Amino acid sequence: MNDYKLLGKKPTRHGFGEGLVTLGERHDNVIVLGGDITGSVMTSYFKEKFPDRFFSIGIAEQNATTIAAGFALSGKIAFFSSYSVFAAFRNADQLRISVAYNDANVKIGGGHSGITVGPDGATHQAMEEISFIRTLPNMKLVVPCDFTEAKKATIAIGEIFGPAFIRFGRSAVPMFTTEDTPFEIGKALVMREGNDVALVACGLMVWEAMTAAEELEKRHGIKARVINNSSIKPIDVETLTNAARDCGCLVTAEEHQVHGGLGGAVAEVIVKNYPVPIEIVGVRDRFGCSGEPEELMVKFGLTWKEIYASALKAIERRDKGFIGYRQVKDVEDYKE
Repeated sequence: MNDYKLLGKKPTRHGFGEGLVTLGERHDNVIVLGGDITGSVMTSYFKEKFPDRFFSIGIAEQNATTIAAGFALSGKIAFFSSYSVFAAFRNADQLRISVAYNDANVKIGGGHSGITVGPDGATHQAMEEISFIRTLPNMKLVVPCDFTEAKKATIAIGEIFGPAFIRFGRSAVPMFTTEDTPFEIGKALVMREGNDVALVACGLMVWEAMTAAEELEKRHGIKARVINNSSIKPIDVETLTNAARDCGCLVTAEEHQVHGGLGGAVAEVIVKNYPVPIEIVGVRDRFGCSGEPEELMVKFGLTWKEIYASALKAIERRDKGFIGYRQVKDVEDYKE
């Protein structure tokens, strides 16, 4: 499972757009609503192929979400996409009541997420929406790691019933999964085997975690297990618990605030099922700023180097005798 290679770079938003077209070809009740940024979030692909099933609502996210709920409650599979800062927060009430409360079959595409929006700056860099979206009852949340997985995830959320949110980005990011790489909502994928530390990531941080794992093995002989946790909700309790049990410590990595995101979701699983040290790599309680995506990744500590350093710290905490892990290990040793 250590044979994932860089296959080029492409934005995850393109995978979302292509996934919509595939859904449109398979299901004639798929409709898409646009919010005046069709070309930015790639709903333009669907608009060009199925103009009679595309509806431009204008710069009116709240209206679009409510209209999508109406379509869904009338039997349509309704997609609406905008920038995540608008799709998640400007219409928070509509998502909560019109969509989630009604368990309406509405799918939200949250584009231009994370710090890598780049020059658009803090107002357009959504780094808080995972924490909000995952708390909504009935809502599913997926953060794909690359273009190919974004396409698969879009198709997958379109073919299951109920509210769902897919988070994708603007900039070109590494592609390393293929059509044969498994993807399933509710499942995490072990992309690299190892029992010394588990690196759990989502979105573009999965590639950074893979790079960190290579450096850990090269420099220290540390074999890190890398887990692509693209399904934030529902979350894969079994895979995460097994990682905690086998490795004794974890690092999470996300292009999102450290509060309430992937790190929080993983911690909720681990503290209940198998407590071990966890280090969280993410944006540390601050807004973004303008800059080139690669520069901002470095500035905000979202590179393989931070994952690498956090892995060493997590291992050190484990080996110094983290009480929860040590007690469990002692009991297991005694039983043997």
